[in-house]
Amino acid sequence: MMEATRRRLLKGAGALAVAGVMAAAVGLGATGAAFAEGKTLKIGQLGVMSGAEASWGLVNKYAAQATADMWNAKGGVDIGGEKYKIEIVSVDDRNDPKLTVSGAERLMGQEGIRYVIGSNTDVTATSIRPIAEKYNAMYFPYASSRSLYTKPAENAVMGMVASYQVAPAILKLLKAERGVQKVAFVARNDSDGLSNRDDAVKAAKDLGLDVVSADATYEANATDFFPVMSNVVATAPDLIFLPASAPSNTPLLMRAARELGYAGLFASDSGQDIKVINEMAGDAGNGLVSIGGASADAIRSEYMDEFIKAYTKVAGEWNDEAGTKVYALEVILATLQATGPAAIDDTNVFKAAIPGFSMKNPFLKEDSKLTFTGEADYGQKRQIGVPLVLTETKDGQFTTLAIGQVD
Repeated sequence: MMEATRRRLLKGAGALAVAGVMAAAVGLGATGAAFAEGKTLKIGQLGVMSGAEASWGLVNKYAAQATADMWNAKGGVDIGGEKYKIEIVSVDDRNDPKLTVSGAERLMGQEGIRYVIGSNTDVTATSIRPIAEKYNAMYFPYASSRSLYTKPAENAVMGMVASYQVAPAILKLLKAERGVQKVAFVARNDSDGLSNRDDAVKAAKDLGLDVVSADATYEANATDFFPVMSNVVATAPDLIFLPASAPSNTPLLMRAARELGYAGLFASDSGQDIKVINEMAGDAGNGLVSIGGASADAIRSEYMDEFIKAYTKVAGEWNDEAGTKVYALEVILATLQATGPAAIDDTNVFKAAIPGFSMKNPFLKEDSKLTFTGEADYGQKRQIGVPLVLTETKDGQFTTLAIGQVD
């Protein structure tokens, strides 16, 4: 699954609604590029933007808006010889499937949007499927449930590296390079947390690791993690794995374990926020291995630097997790450019282009390709081929451990 090397780089109104509003063409930059009259390309963004998991959806929103701003500053995106201004339409589902359904109906039905980024959990992403199929819309979840991407499902494309792809990579690396032998798992007590835990436990056992604890759970709204961590620390693990841990929960879990005397490593298969870790865990936040993105100094391109500036302008501050969420809109736009305007209203054209699509990865220094992948896990290409970057928290920063690729 992962070919990783340590500290080394691997080489009509429907769909995207086209507004008919007449507008004066705006000349931009030395190129003199201008928006075509009234052409607006609407992209939906649906996810959790309040509560414990709010960071996940907000990063999606800010990343999409930053990318849109970058393209709009250049005159828009050229599809079939015409320039389209990009408009992001966002809906907060609060990680509630009922709100996800109503949000998807609004975006795909009322707004006529055919390409939606999100949502952020298995339960909410699954609730979108019947609406996406009803309107033949494409959506790009940050959720790992295999059923979303395996036939007969065909309208979802995973926007990240899946938890069951991340966990084996982390565990293999830490066994080989840090001597980890004993692993404990502490999962959030919901479908995402428990499913991710089960996948990670299987990966650990497949690697011959000793699973000393796998039953410890906590509620998503918990604030006191000492009771659960007390039992886990007592099993003397080398590594405490936190499946699907939200950025607001992770530092509290780590701090509780450290204050109970735990001196080993932590790991998570989900993206984290270094600012939250520093503020809530301080020095106790060192030693967390998790999934990273394209924002590490050693690997990022000048275009990634531009994105970081645009994201910071939109969000008010940089969040390293945006390095994992930067890909979705760029890939959507590049695929539309490759297919031409027919895919704007007809996602069947977009789907037909997926197997052969390839573009240069604009976010990495090295010359590498960005494609759709996922055949090994889903039997079809329904995943953006985001590089698998592993990072570790050290002295208040994310440091890059390994970079690989998912088949």
